[in-house]
Order: sequence, then structure tokens, then C-alpha cells
Amino acid sequence: MRILVVEDDGVLADGLVRSLQQAGYAVDWAESGTNANAALAQESYYLLILDIGLPGMDGFEILRRLRRRPRYLPVLILTARDSVEDRVRGLDLGADDYLVKPFSLPELKARVRAILRRGQPTTNSQMVYGTLVLDTNARRAWLDGKPLDLTLREWGVLEYLLLNTGKVLNKEQIIEALCNWGEELSPNAVEVYISRLRDKLERAGIKIRTLRGFGYLLEEPEDEKR
Repeated sequence: MRILVVEDDGVLADGLVRSLQQAGYAVDWAESGTNANAALAQESYYLLILDIGLPGMDGFEILRRLRRRPRYLPVLILTARDSVEDRVRGLDLGADDYLVKPFSLPELKARVRAILRRGQPTTNSQMVYGTLVLDTNARRAWLDGKPLDLTLREWGVLEYLLLNTGKVLNKEQIIEALCNWGEELSPNAVEVYISRLRDKLERAGIKIRTLRGFGYLLEEPEDEKR
């Protein structure tokens, strides 16, 4: 899942980005309100981590503009402003959570997981598809009840396919979902990850179809078609 971190403190932002990337997320960083607003208008994200005191445009204004857009994006405010008035203002403008600096990285990641779970149709951290189970908290997968070994990229592609079951996804969409700014992933690499996933999943009747000229489609498991 792709996250945008908006934070003008470079040292803090670097630590946040690294920690979230190690947890398996694709992360972009904007150091000003103006850059953040432009990124939100051009890119697709699953979560926005937003500071309030920013150069160019403060976080409250970014949040106000964001909530005027049709697509809902979860927002975690991360700020040194700890007054009740600021918390109430942020929540009233549409923030999903509010975390005051200083904070612990484990708590931040727990809040990120909780916010992202709320946006999914499942009621827990497990995504189930036929005999395939992905636990997004533990970052573990099982197929036919047995552990399924996945690389970080394979996990990202599979999770994105599961989150968009029934939709045709092209290579550009997959690359955008998996990569940070400045990070390169070629269309050929996407083909390699899809091929590896097919080798691991098709024995359980889970197929990833290629629709030439359009993209990839995760098919229903064979037992659910009958």
C-alpha cells in the first residue's frame, strides 16, 4: 500500500519513511504543504500522514481541500500541537486519527495498520481468497494451510491484486502502487513477479489471467466457480 508522509522535519521524515518501508509499505515524502497538495492531486494513496505546521500551506488547509474531493483518503495527523482545540479542529475537518509528537514508532505503525484495516471489507487483519490467507499484520501467508514464502515484491503485488479482486490492473497501476518516488520498477519486472506468483498459486486453483492490452485479473478460485 502506498502512503504519503507530509513532514517538514527532514530527520523525522527520513526515520518515518524508513520505518514504514521496512514494514512493507511504499512511501512518498513531501516536505511542504504546497508539494503535498500537488501530490494528492496527481497520485493515488491509501493513507496520508500529515503534519500541521508546514511551509507553504498548513496541514489543516490540506485536509480541508482533501475532504472536498470525491475519493476518500484516510488521514493520520502527526503533530507537536497537543491542545484540545487543535485535536478537535483536526478531527472535525475529517482526520481519522491524531498522534502527538514525540511518539513511538511501534505505536505509529499500529495506528497505521488500524486505519488501513477500517478501509477494507474484512473485519480483521486476514485477507482470505479460496485457500489463500494473507495476514497483513503478521506479514505472513498460507496456501492450503501451509506457509507460503513470498518476497517483499511478490507480497506487494499479491496484496494489491487481492485488494482489487475482479478488477483488471495494468502494469502502470501496479508499479504506482508499489514504488516510492525516485524508485524504479520496470514493466518487465512486474511480469516476473506475476509469473512467480502464478507458479506458487495455480496448484491451489488460484489463477492470475493476462488480458492482452489491458492487464491482469485475479480469477476466482476453482472451487468457488462450481
